[in-house]
Amino acid sequence: MRQFKAPGFTLIELILVTGILAIFAVGLMAIINPSSQIFKANDARRKSDLAQIQRALEAYYQDNGRYPSSSSNHIFTTVQINWGSSWEPYMSVVPKDPSASRNYVYFASSDGQSYVLYASLEKGTDAQACNGGNPCKSLNGATVPGNSMIIPVTTNACGGTCNYGVASPDITP
Repeated sequence: MRQFKAPGFTLIELILVTGILAIFAVGLMAIINPSSQIFKANDARRKSDLAQIQRALEAYYQDNGRYPSSSSNHIFTTVQINWGSSWEPYMSVVPKDPSASRNYVYFASSDGQSYVLYASLEKGTDAQACNGGNPCKSLNGATVPGNSMIIPVTTNACGGTCNYGVASPDITP
C-alpha cells in the first residue's frame, strides 16, 4: 500500500517564510521612515498655509491701505479673527497649524505697513527655514532688517522654534 503525502507546507517552511517577510518589512520601514514623511507633509502644509495667509494679507492691504494689527497672542485684531476661523472675503478659513501643540504667529508694525508671519517647522533643517533652522533672527525684540519694526515675539511662541517666516514685501523675516 502506498502512502500519499498531503500537499501543503511544513511548519518549518512557514516559520522561515514569515521570518523573511518580517525582515523585509522592518527594512522597508527603515527606508521609508514614516515619521519623517509625516513631518515633511506637515511642514509642506505650514508653508502652503503661510503663503495663503500672505496672499490674503496683501489683498487686505490693497483694500485698506494697511495690514491688520496684531495682538499679544499673535492673531489679527483689526478684523477680530482667530486661527481656524473665517475671514471673509479674504479667506473662507484662516488656517491654523496642523499640530495642536504648535501655532502660527502674526505680528504687524504699529503703523500697519509691515508684518511678519512665523511657523515652527518640524524638520528645521529645511532649506527655506530661517537661519539654518535656528530661530528667525528677527525674533526676541530684534529690529527687523530694513525696517525699524521691533518684534516682541519669543523664539518659541510658535510652540516650537519659530524657524520659518514670511513677511510683507518691504522686510525680511
